[in-house]
Amino acid sequence: MFLVPEGWGFPISSMKILVVEDDELTGLALSQALTYHHYTVDVAQDGRAGLTLTETYEYDLLLLDVLVPELDGISLCRKLRDRGYQKPILLLTAKDSRTDRITGLDAGADDYVVKPYDLSELLARIRALLRRSQETRPTPTLSWGELCFNPISSEVTYRQQAIALTPKEYSLLELFLRSPQRVFSRSAILDRLWSLGASPAESAVTTHIKDLRQKLRASGLRAEVIETVYGLGYRLATAPSTTMPEPKAQEKAARLAQGIESLRQVIERFRHSFGDQVAVLEQMQEALQAGTLAADLYQQAYHEAHKLAGSLGMFGYPAASKTAREIEHLLVGSSPEQLDAKLFSALLQRLQTEMAQPPEATVADHFPQPQAEAQPKVLLIDDDVALAEALRSAAIAHRLELQVVTDLSAARQVLIQCSPEVVLLDLNFPEEEEGGMALLAEIRQQMPKLPVLVFTGRDSLSDRLEASRLGAQGFLSKPIPTDQVIQAVLRLLTPQPADEARILAVDNNLHTLQTLAELLRPWGVKVFTLDDPQNFWQGLTSTLPDLLILAQEMTEIGGLELCQVVRQDWRWGNLPILVMTSQTDSAFVRALFRAGADDFIRTPILEPELITRVLCRLERGRSRLAAKGLSAPFSVSP
Repeated sequence: MFLVPEGWGFPISSMKILVVEDDELTGLALSQALTYHHYTVDVAQDGRAGLTLTETYEYDLLLLDVLVPELDGISLCRKLRDRGYQKPILLLTAKDSRTDRITGLDAGADDYVVKPYDLSELLARIRALLRRSQETRPTPTLSWGELCFNPISSEVTYRQQAIALTPKEYSLLELFLRSPQRVFSRSAILDRLWSLGASPAESAVTTHIKDLRQKLRASGLRAEVIETVYGLGYRLATAPSTTMPEPKAQEKAARLAQGIESLRQVIERFRHSFGDQVAVLEQMQEALQAGTLAADLYQQAYHEAHKLAGSLGMFGYPAASKTAREIEHLLVGSSPEQLDAKLFSALLQRLQTEMAQPPEATVADHFPQPQAEAQPKVLLIDDDVALAEALRSAAIAHRLELQVVTDLSAARQVLIQCSPEVVLLDLNFPEEEEGGMALLAEIRQQMPKLPVLVFTGRDSLSDRLEASRLGAQGFLSKPIPTDQVIQAVLRLLTPQPADEARILAVDNNLHTLQTLAELLRPWGVKVFTLDDPQNFWQGLTSTLPDLLILAQEMTEIGGLELCQVVRQDWRWGNLPILVMTSQTDSAFVRALFRAGADDFIRTPILEPELITRVLCRLERGRSRLAAKGLSAPFSVSP
């Protein structure tokens, strides 16, 4: 059924695909073709089996035949999406009517391929879906220090010297490079890199990792790339840092002076262009009074009011910027026939009066000192040229590389090509059918780790809610001084690293304490354990923890009693407390919260629940302290 041209070279992949196909011959041929292209493949011959496999194993993509027994492909797709399944789904079927395609896509499928299909086209569609589903921004090369992995050419190099690896070693290295924060157990690696019919013993994982480490060391790489997390598995080690030399003070001063002068030139150059934009509004007023206002002039005036509202505040006219915003709102909410001519004339006269006044301090008059020495890429998506030039000039002194695009189509191309580190996105694009929210939704789906700052003149609660739901990292309302925009970008580029969290765990059971420490250590948490509750207060005041974990079922003193003791001392009022317990009845839960606990962890401990509850409480605790101007660990007197 498939003919694979001899001599084709394909990238090694750690991706795992589930094929749901009831035709044994078709399933086998498709599995062999995908395996040849270095995908790990499992095959299910009915929909129920496919559903069970998705609940048991993690796949990167599903290929579903529509007409399979037990549970057809459409129903399986719909059931998975109803459960929140996010991985790409590609439907395979001989039914090619328009209605069938619409039904499949409405069920939640990402793509639809009609049989008989060309293998090259199918593989291209698979690659496209896998690219779009990646959790990180698209990048041709994965790197760890000077170690580089090119998934397109299947080449691994260290200091530009090639390293020969077996296909499984390639897949192992790619697995860790793509998930740098995750700890993989041996069984999880088997599930990801071996198919069901070829799963070896867990010792095979140890052997392959040992061989991979030896080859990397033989290439001259001294640092350990993959580290062992004892009792849990393996993870990518922290890459060695390369420190850039600090520029000299004279260079900093020269760069700052250059940025200020460049910004002043931009301000002077564009200050005069405001007159041309106001002239369009004046032409509209004349046409309105004469009864000859055309739709194209009305639309042009709206565009100019929109641009003035975004730019005037940055050039020393904040009051005029607000008036321009009122004109914009008036025009967008009306039409040439329904426009309130008196209100428009009054707003235009006010705008002209405000612009005739001397400008207030511009961004160049209080230019901030540079905060970063690197040159991160920032993408501004905005159709206001004057505003873009002002931001570009301000970015120079902060060592930011600002790229500007003025329409959404170009923005989609640039996002892929330049891989920015921060995006500034306007929501208003009057000349386009869709707005910035549509692009924000695409970025969230395709590049969820890419920080986006919404930078717009729209300031309604509904806009802020929608932007927040779509994953925006911030909402900047125009007009806003340039330095504040730059500072918001810098905060995203240089997040302050959190100190290692400190947890005090109290339990008579040494095995439980050891388990807690092993499970939490990979998440940057330092766990202090105490197996004698009689020494609790001494342990509390000596460790100054960020969070307490108290076992309820201890022989002498229960967790709730210790919780009450802590809450009686006002100095520990902000300390989050979790209680480990096997009791989950409503009466005990009420007593737990009355005692002052923040949450509880059911025993026996489930790793996902433990990690989720602990990390959430630590983050909430830090946020609460930051809001009160405090710091963690807690500064208290014993």
